[in-house]
Amino acid sequence: MVYPARIGLIIPSADQLTETQFHRYCPEGVTIHVTRLRLPERRRLTGAQIDDAIAEAAAVLADARPGVIVFHYPASTLDDAAERETRFLDVIEEATDLPAVSTGRAVIEALDSLGVDKLVLITPYDEATGQKETRYLEEAGFEVIHELGLGLTGVDEYIMVPAQRWQQIAISNARDDADGYLLSCTNTNMIAVIEACESHLGKPVITSNQAVLWACLKRLRTPHAIVGLGRLFDPV
Repeated sequence: MVYPARIGLIIPSADQLTETQFHRYCPEGVTIHVTRLRLPERRRLTGAQIDDAIAEAAAVLADARPGVIVFHYPASTLDDAAERETRFLDVIEEATDLPAVSTGRAVIEALDSLGVDKLVLITPYDEATGQKETRYLEEAGFEVIHELGLGLTGVDEYIMVPAQRWQQIAISNARDDADGYLLSCTNTNMIAVIEACESHLGKPVITSNQAVLWACLKRLRTPHAIVGLGRLFDPV
């Protein structure tokens, strides 16, 4: 069956920026459809209950007949991230019979596409969360040569960091031996300064929402050159 160019997003219930950013950058002819999932850590759910919640969220999105469903949740910051991420994607695909991708998998594909092996990781997270994401990336085969987390405590603080501040942070954490830079978190203003950062750093810059949009368009077979989203969206 051929599905329309629709992207289904499962996002954390507290996320405040993803929808706005996807609607802003999504190319004409592709539509965005969103459902929200409460963070498991806030609900003290068992593994089976989490799977059921994800399956229900995915089934709701499937009613809109998207061509791909995204588990747009920071699974890379969880314990046993790769294993849990695989399980979540399996749950979605079994519940909907639709292709699924996660934020972490999209980021990995984007880094690979741009030939990034050694990277600088910048996040709003605390030290423990940043270490989990570093471990996730290193288990995927990347070398994180430098990691900086701002130590912020929640989504309300994440969104208060201006885009230009992320640009300043990236530039001040430049490393000559880096192949590229990953500015990681779905609920930030990082996406707005991708091209400015690339211009200063001379290296590819990946952000979470940028990578997910790119991965979805690839799966929908509707690639686009999108102004503002950097080398990842350069015409082939």
